[in-house]
Amino acid sequence: MSAAPLAALVTTALVASCALLFAASLWSSWVLAGRRSAAGFAGLAMMLGWFAEQMGSSRGWFFGRYHYTEVLGPQLGNVPVAIVLMWFALCWLGYAMACLILWRQPVLPAPAGALQRLLTAWLAAMIITAFDLGADPYFVFVLKAWIMARTDGGWFGETLQGFAGWMFVSFVIVSLFQAFFAPVRLASRGRRERAAALVAPAIYGFALVFQLCFGDPVEVRAVAFFAMGIALFVALVARWQWIGETTKGP
Repeated sequence: MSAAPLAALVTTALVASCALLFAASLWSSWVLAGRRSAAGFAGLAMMLGWFAEQMGSSRGWFFGRYHYTEVLGPQLGNVPVAIVLMWFALCWLGYAMACLILWRQPVLPAPAGALQRLLTAWLAAMIITAFDLGADPYFVFVLKAWIMARTDGGWFGETLQGFAGWMFVSFVIVSLFQAFFAPVRLASRGRRERAAALVAPAIYGFALVFQLCFGDPVEVRAVAFFAMGIALFVALVARWQWIGETTKGP
């Protein structure tokens, strides 16, 4: 296959994957948090995610100076629509996994205390950024989805500022979601809710397996195993406890 059709196929696959992850995350949040919370979270994450990326790609804010290529498909301003969709998907999975790990339930309903919301947002941001530790080098140096102005930023050619930016932006998104769109009830434990609570760990687990198999440079595979693997392991055990299969230790 020649270069142009292959590039078009890669772009189509990437955009379709992002759309699928967005749809799965929206369904999961709809079931577990309710329609108002899901719509509010999606709108907030996409709006603030787009703003952060637009300012980053045009002014160097948050993540350092960079610009997107055509690899990720159609753009809104300087930002691929696929990236906008992924901001919600990643923030939802970070939030749901943080709630499972900290509170043994997939959502933290109102009225939660300020400390609970702070801890949830902080852990969610760490979970999201742990994914980015391996994903960013792959997208930059293998897929060439964006080009960094600095080619040696302290993390396999990526800039360390980018990870600080991911922490900050995702923390703000999850914090604002909890402040304005927090679910008003605990999720039940029916079959549909159990499936919805598996979406976040399943997406994260797929991303972990991908990074373990294809992470580049190879060193990020070890980073992914521990940085992402610990959070995934604890979240899966917490979900197991939540659905009532076990509530006691060994």
